Amino acid sequence: FFSPKFQVAPETKAVMKWLRSIPFVLSASLHGGELVVTYPYDYSRHPMEEKMFSPTPDEKVFKMLAKAYADAHPVISDRSELRCGGNFVKRGGIINGAEWYSFTGGMADFNYLHTNCFEVTVEVGCEKFPLEEELFTIWHENKGALLNYMEMVHRGIKGIVSDKFGNPIKNARISVRGIQHDVTTGN
Repeated sequence: FFSPKFQVAPETKAVMKWLRSIPFVLSASLHGGELVVTYPYDYSRHPMEEKMFSPTPDEKVFKMLAKAYADAHPVISDRSELRCGGNFVKRGGIINGAEWYSFTGGMADFNYLHTNCFEVTVEVGCEKFPLEEELFTIWHENKGALLNYMEMVHRGIKGIVSDKFGNPIKNARISVRGIQHDVTTGN
């Protein structure tokens, strides 16, 4: 996942260990500077291509998750193209990360490739570094969308994988026909 030249910071290693130890299934990374929801892959399949659509095997699920956030956000869902994020209106306020711009080492790609966690990146506002007095408005613009997104954790298949005696099976591999991305059961 990381290039050999890439040094992993101690705090990054700690987060990676934490993500592998707890069976998270849904997360969001919050950024500033735009109004859009991006989903994996963030790194282009072709390293020389800057803006290349790079879907995961779970493209439909990621689009559904990103739309759940974007559709519940009062500004992202606004159809005006004359606003911050307006260039994403025709896409419904969402985009594949690598199609927007490709970068390596992102959390969403790591989570998808190395854990059971599906993560989107939410660009929560137009300012990269908002002023303190702007935070209240940003919070209120994103609160309902965050809650709507969190409710998505109840979508899909869930349950307990157990042996014939009813004992949970740790690290059982779960495959879905037609999707080449398995997940494993937690502890």
